[in-house]
Amino acid sequence: MTEERTDILIGGGGFAGLALAVALRQALGPLFSVTVADPSLARPPIDARASAIAAAARRLLETIGVWQVVAAEAQDIVDMVVTDSRLDDAVRPVFLTFGGDVEPGEPFAQMIENGPLLAALVSRAREDGVVLAETSVVGFEAGPEQVTAALGDGRTLAARLLVAADGVRSRLRDLAGIAMIGWEYGQSAIVATVAHSRDHHGRAIEHFLPAGPFAILPLKNNRSSLVWVEEGAEAARIVMLPDPEFHAELEKRFGLHLGELTVEGPRQTFPLGFGVARSFIGKRFALVGDAAHRIHPIAGQGLNLGLRDVAALAEAVTDAARLGLDPGGADVLDRYQRWRRFDTMAMGVATDGLNRLFSNRSDLLRLMRDLGLGLVDRMPALKGRFIREAAGLTGEVPKLLRGEAL
Repeated sequence: MTEERTDILIGGGGFAGLALAVALRQALGPLFSVTVADPSLARPPIDARASAIAAAARRLLETIGVWQVVAAEAQDIVDMVVTDSRLDDAVRPVFLTFGGDVEPGEPFAQMIENGPLLAALVSRAREDGVVLAETSVVGFEAGPEQVTAALGDGRTLAARLLVAADGVRSRLRDLAGIAMIGWEYGQSAIVATVAHSRDHHGRAIEHFLPAGPFAILPLKNNRSSLVWVEEGAEAARIVMLPDPEFHAELEKRFGLHLGELTVEGPRQTFPLGFGVARSFIGKRFALVGDAAHRIHPIAGQGLNLGLRDVAALAEAVTDAARLGLDPGGADVLDRYQRWRRFDTMAMGVATDGLNRLFSNRSDLLRLMRDLGLGLVDRMPALKGRFIREAAGLTGEVPKLLRGEAL
């Protein structure tokens, strides 16, 4: 059997894998081959989720020609309010508000449904000549000059670098012998899209309730995306309720400020946990996105963190390839890991701490955190720093996240 070749093989056709493929193909041209292998490319799974795209991630997507396709479907987050209360409290006082643009006319985040964004990435990849293989990487062996991968359709593919972008339960990470350090939270997120009779005016709301956060995130056309965190068994019970009973549970948490509510599309649940790979790299091997890290959705940073990986790895590989160096060499991968390791750990620790601080029934902790939220709300400079952090615009920012082509 003839061994096929590609420069970069990416296992996983989600947001991170496709964005990396497009970025590399655009930067290095038609003589540099990029292959994405994922059986779900044949039929993308139903996904009820939407994502908050931070300003830096939006700049990356715009730079590679994807955001323009979906911009009309994206909803600006104009401001965000945070409350802290019990489920049955009659009043949910606002303790913290965020608002403003990171630059004039540039919101700190925008909401977009996952389906259209993924479709735009697939289309862009095809247009740019990325090879989309509707199969999986089932095994690989890394040698001194190449990695040889076995595909699920029986083919063998040699590459200079294999990138694992195959999600939280990454099979490729396991095959590389890289351990994931982390734990389960015993929580699940219920996600759904809700239509409402009143305009949200671009406001995002996060109610911190004892079981976990209940986030109302604005979408276009008087709709909102829900990220509703409950203990695992309770989430499973709620999501299976008949429509009238589910609506009653929803309204109890959502409130009546946006009028009559209607659930659109499926309800889904996702178990929550924390995890960081012991290493983001191996021999001719790199992890990106959820294959490298898993964080709580409390700050809406999961997808953004993955796109930061993409920007850093794409720049490291591109810089090496243009100098005629090995794009899968150890020095290239070391640069990527140094770039991403600290930021990932810092974000993981922050989201883990926030979840532990707010997802509990301690009256003493509630008093302390509400005092803290109130103090932060009175410090505009600190809030501005938080916004830029959430937007992905602090520290050593890769070119794509600054809106610059590679």
